[in-house]
Amino acid sequence: MTTARTLATAARVLRQLRHDPRSIALMLLVPCVMLFLLRYVFDGSPGTFDSIGASLLGIFPLITMFLVTSIATLRERTSGTLERLLAMPLGKADLIAGYALAFGLVAVVQSVLATGLAVWFLGLDVVGSPWLLLLVALLDALLGTALGLFVSAFAASEFQAVQFMPAVIFPQLLLCGLFTPRDKMAPALEAISNVLPMSYAVDGMNEVLRHTDMTAAFVRDALVVAGCAVLVLALGAATLRRRTA
Repeated sequence: MTTARTLATAARVLRQLRHDPRSIALMLLVPCVMLFLLRYVFDGSPGTFDSIGASLLGIFPLITMFLVTSIATLRERTSGTLERLLAMPLGKADLIAGYALAFGLVAVVQSVLATGLAVWFLGLDVVGSPWLLLLVALLDALLGTALGLFVSAFAASEFQAVQFMPAVIFPQLLLCGLFTPRDKMAPALEAISNVLPMSYAVDGMNEVLRHTDMTAAFVRDALVVAGCAVLVLALGAATLRRRTA
């Protein structure tokens, strides 16, 4: 992997995104709109927004980045762009790192907007540092990017890419502890939730919600989410040849 090729790939992806205002709106505005709606759905019960707002601050970026990344990458797979790129002196690591960097930069902007809106405009009450909230939101968005890159290898159309959302995202959403504490679930479901990255994203957000300082549990949760993102990116790189040969 070379820095120049990775940066060139990232710059190409960002140029393409610049000409796709719908994708930009989906990535940057939808999480903010959803948080705004959530705040005023619970307008008469601000404590409820405080209890679940931090968790959804991490979940919304993950979902939107998953959708946009999976569809955008699939479009390049099916159009033959990846085939042409891999015929050039461009390694799979350069390619996957370039995609991750481009969408990662968008994820930074998305996370800053969503966190700033929730904390400073919507009044999300957190005990810990808002910067830690931003860190987890960013890691969640990067995880969504990695999952999107990975599942694009197994879809033949954009519609199929969207169909992966119920299989990949919804089970994590149900088992992450958002609706009920994970230790109150059936033992089998709790065991499954313990290996799903979204569970650690929600746990990390809750640590910031309840503790003034960075805790060991928060560090563990952040490392698990980051590690899962790196692992899924590696798996995504391994699928490139299968769809472009």
